[in-house]
Amino acid sequence: MAKSATKDMTSGSPTRLMLGFFFPMLFGMLFQQFYNMMDTIIVGKYLGVTALAAVGSTGSINFMIIGFCMGVCNGFAIPVAQKFGEKNESLLRKFAANGAWLSIGFSAVLTVTVCVFCRRILELMNTPADIIDGAYRYIYVIFLGIPATFLYNMVSGIIRSLGDSRTPLIFLVFSSLLNIALDLTTILVLGMGEEGAAWATVISQAVSGIGCFIYMKKRFEILRMTKDEAKPDKNIMLILCNMGVPMGLQYSITAIGSVVLQTAVNGLGSMAVAAVTAGSKISMFFCCPFDALGSTMATYGGQNIGARKLDRISKGFKAAALMGCGYAVLALGVLALFGPSIAILFLERDQTEILGQVHFFLVMNAAFYIPLMFVNVVRFLIQGMGYSKLAVLAGVCEMIARTAVSFCLVPLFGYPAVCLANPAAWIAADLFLIPSYRRIMKNLRTKPGFAIDGD
Repeated sequence: MAKSATKDMTSGSPTRLMLGFFFPMLFGMLFQQFYNMMDTIIVGKYLGVTALAAVGSTGSINFMIIGFCMGVCNGFAIPVAQKFGEKNESLLRKFAANGAWLSIGFSAVLTVTVCVFCRRILELMNTPADIIDGAYRYIYVIFLGIPATFLYNMVSGIIRSLGDSRTPLIFLVFSSLLNIALDLTTILVLGMGEEGAAWATVISQAVSGIGCFIYMKKRFEILRMTKDEAKPDKNIMLILCNMGVPMGLQYSITAIGSVVLQTAVNGLGSMAVAAVTAGSKISMFFCCPFDALGSTMATYGGQNIGARKLDRISKGFKAAALMGCGYAVLALGVLALFGPSIAILFLERDQTEILGQVHFFLVMNAAFYIPLMFVNVVRFLIQGMGYSKLAVLAGVCEMIARTAVSFCLVPLFGYPAVCLANPAAWIAADLFLIPSYRRIMKNLRTKPGFAIDGD
């Protein structure tokens, strides 16, 4: 499968190529969110609302740290996509090898650091006393699994950069099924509580990462490197860090606003935390197509900027925007009509007040899915093109918006203001990203060596 496993996205119909890459990505993300939802469903149904709130209260800090790991890995994979577009296979392999070395170092430092300080962070976030112990047990184990997070995301990122979005999907499906089985075993059979759900997530991701790595080593000839290509190279590591660290910081900076918001939600009590937890899990599931579009555009943009084909980038952006807008309207309709029924998966039918809060959260967020779509498509596209630092600034815009809502509106309006925080962040990011994309394309068209005639 070595050569055929890759997909060149620099020629042919942009829409057809993007759809072929998008759907495996989408299914993979849906399965990932599915097993994340299963964690929450099993915890909520079998351990109760308090345990559900405990797990949910860690969501923002989880996103801040794990999101950084994922962003760094995505950034490390971008030069691989660019060199694939340039047909520079030797340099491609050097970037892949040095990305692996950096991932080992980053994972070791992060694991030790966050495990030491995670209890203190939960205390600073004003986590309610009745859920803080369960929250700590859960998030500590998740952070112990940071090396597994780096392994899967680094390997799958490299494979996707070569145009293959199906292989990571296969391993993710297996991981999802394993996670569900481990959830049931650790919580219902072994009685491990919130900690059991965390171990199920970590173990299943580790298995998926190991399987993906073994497959990549055996089946991708383009990645079979010489000893010289596998050696650490300071210059290449610097290039990778210039790509990966800004992307990781983009996630973390965005998450700082979420941490501030979570602190405000914690002040409203454990029932509000449970409502936001259930609403966020459902919304994340429905947002998977936007995430898949974003990841598609990162690879598409990376390969085509490497091939110096600007018109293909513009065509790909328009196609992604049309697909995203169509789905956004559909998702709003589904959540408006069936939101309470979906929320029953997490909560008991007689918890009518919380169910109503979840429904309100879902509708308010879904009403702004089109701005969210542009955040994902534009941000990942310009990252793939090599402008990852601009994506960091977009993350700053999101952080400022969420922080402003948390400090200014939540104390005055309570839970309804919480539901406006994400839409405010998405709009703020778009106000920066869309003009930035237009400016980038205008500047690139004046440079020599960039094609203006599509294929």
